[in-house]
Amino acid sequence: MKRLAVVAEDSLIVEAIGIALRKSGEFNLVAHLDARTAGAQEIVAAEPEVVLIDELERSEQTLGLIREIKAADEEITLIVLTLSPESAQLDALFAAGASAAVSKATHPQALATLIRETIDGRVLHPHKSVGSAPGTAASSTGALESVLSGRELEVLRLVAAGSTNSEIARKLWVTEQTVKFHLSNIYRKLDVANRTEASRYAHVNGLLNGGGSAAASS
Repeated sequence: MKRLAVVAEDSLIVEAIGIALRKSGEFNLVAHLDARTAGAQEIVAAEPEVVLIDELERSEQTLGLIREIKAADEEITLIVLTLSPESAQLDALFAAGASAAVSKATHPQALATLIRETIDGRVLHPHKSVGSAPGTAASSTGALESVLSGRELEVLRLVAAGSTNSEIARKLWVTEQTVKFHLSNIYRKLDVANRTEASRYAHVNGLLNGGGSAAASS
């Protein structure tokens, strides 16, 4: 079982997360620390392999804590629960050292799956692109290419084939919430607005047969 610490202000959030993680049987909740007062050394002292941080209203405080934890132990996987899906904020979280950002709207029961996907390297943040138009591949002479994980490519190919979220969930043996999470990442990384644009991107850039400009990583 992976050792996990939760850093949050709201005890109800922690209780819900704790129940969901215990049901999964994959994680051992080793510590709950107050996000307002917890320091990196206190968190690292609990020897967690994963730290789930409930983002504070003052995002700079969250970013500072992430940097401090990474400086103390770079092997810890840091996952942030956030209300801010804006690209600039996500870029700041990743630059500070976060491995993934998960919406606070995510059902607690889906968290175990998302945490496992992150640990297994299936949830990645994109390289920044420069000057690429929405829904188009990054230019090899200018922009850096978007990066999709192996699981995200699987989801994208099924979407392009016309599968619904529930059908994708059954085929990949995951929850519909997990499918929605992957789709959210896919839309952000490819700079598209919906599954229609994502499907077009996949067809235009040859991603249906394993080629194209988006690199897979698992």
